[in-house]
Amino acid sequence: MEKQKLPLTIAAGILLAAVILFSGFLFRNPRQPEATQTGQIYLYGELHSQDDILEKELELWQQYYHENGMRHLFVEKPYYTAQFLNLWMESEDDQILNQVYEAWNGTQAHSPNVKAFYQEIKKTCPETVFHGTDVGHQRNTIGQEYLKYLEENGQKDSEQYQLAQQNIEQGETFYAEQDDVYRENCMAENFMAEYDRLTQEEGPTDIMGIYGAAHTDPESMNVTGEVPSMAGQIKARYGKRVHPKDLREEIEPVKTETMELIGKEYTALYFGKVDTSTSSGVRCVEIWQLENAYEDFKDCPTGDRFFTDNNFLTPLKEGQVFVLDFTTTTGEVIRQYYRTDGNTYEGSLCANEFLLEE
Repeated sequence: MEKQKLPLTIAAGILLAAVILFSGFLFRNPRQPEATQTGQIYLYGELHSQDDILEKELELWQQYYHENGMRHLFVEKPYYTAQFLNLWMESEDDQILNQVYEAWNGTQAHSPNVKAFYQEIKKTCPETVFHGTDVGHQRNTIGQEYLKYLEENGQKDSEQYQLAQQNIEQGETFYAEQDDVYRENCMAENFMAEYDRLTQEEGPTDIMGIYGAAHTDPESMNVTGEVPSMAGQIKARYGKRVHPKDLREEIEPVKTETMELIGKEYTALYFGKVDTSTSSGVRCVEIWQLENAYEDFKDCPTGDRFFTDNNFLTPLKEGQVFVLDFTTTTGEVIRQYYRTDGNTYEGSLCANEFLLEE
């Protein structure tokens, strides 16, 4: 859920970048090294704010940037947020980033490792151009501040202003109706419109995109199961040029432990801790996967709870058993057990809670 705050005070830190922004050179036509650009789209799915995944994303982008000449990085952020990040890339300090980061307070993006991720991009890939294609989150803070910035620089009639205003309106519709179908369609439409604008100006251009894993599987539906995922809609237009990958598949267990249940020892793969501080009453959840355990627990009665694939650090497969420890905001630890019976929820494989028999 979006957290509303007072408008940012960013303008003072970005006035010097105005000429660069409106010239169109930096954000549309950065200097490209000698490299063959064939219009490939590399989409990477993530679980937000996870250290291992952020490290892999940084490694991938540095490789694409330095070895393949890529400059354009699409992210699951609103249009105007990416524009402020681009201004920050040209600034001498972190004032803009700091204030955008504070506006993310209450969301998964408000995490030190996310901030460090962007700082490392600025340090090692300084000509990176961000493209935001999500609906208008933080519309009353970052969004309104961007419109104000454009107005103060005589750009109220610009394409940037129109795109930012449209993005804000998308956010208003999404938050008023909490319509995930609307958001998924907007994300796909925004992505394709932004990519088409880019290629019209630069010709065939290779890009990398980072989005939640729920949006990057072209074979899946959105979280409600009603429309194709963002990646599915993008692939329907661009075909074989779209290369999706779920980065959770490359995450190795942090450690291997032995866990005893029902008088039997199991090998438990510990995948780490997921920050859930934006969820009511829960601070984090730790996840273990028990190897070769499904047959022992498949007949246990089920509880009322379940989690879909995009909530796990590793992609779900049928026949798995998980142990989840939830730490509440009061410090209490609640252990629950889940298994994958092949059930789905709104188009996504899910893990259902089961109850240990006394």
